[in-house]
Amino acid sequence: MPEFTFLGVHEQPDFAKLYITFYPKGKIIELKSLKLYVYHLRDIIVSYERLINIIYDHMIETFQPDRLRLTLVCNPRGGISSKLVIDSDWKDRGGEEKFKDYPERDDEWGILM
Repeated sequence: MPEFTFLGVHEQPDFAKLYITFYPKGKIIELKSLKLYVYHLRDIIVSYERLINIIYDHMIETFQPDRLRLTLVCNPRGGISSKLVIDSDWKDRGGEEKFKDYPERDDEWGILM
């Protein structure tokens, strides 16, 4: 999602790109539903560190995928850029680390754009 927006903790708009890696088990994500869900998130006041966990928890609970990886690349604010990643395949998330495709790539943030 190249135009992901939400209200930061100071009620100022924040802008980011959200990348979703999703390996379905029994359910898939309908794109219209995903769009409506993301629009709903524009109205809550939350830090981006908490926001990625909210999205992750909702998607895991709703879809129960074989794998879910979220990468949130936030626009710089105050001269600081941030990139957050969460992956259900990580052992500390209860995963088996069976996919082994998360070493950083050669580009600036480790994301194919």
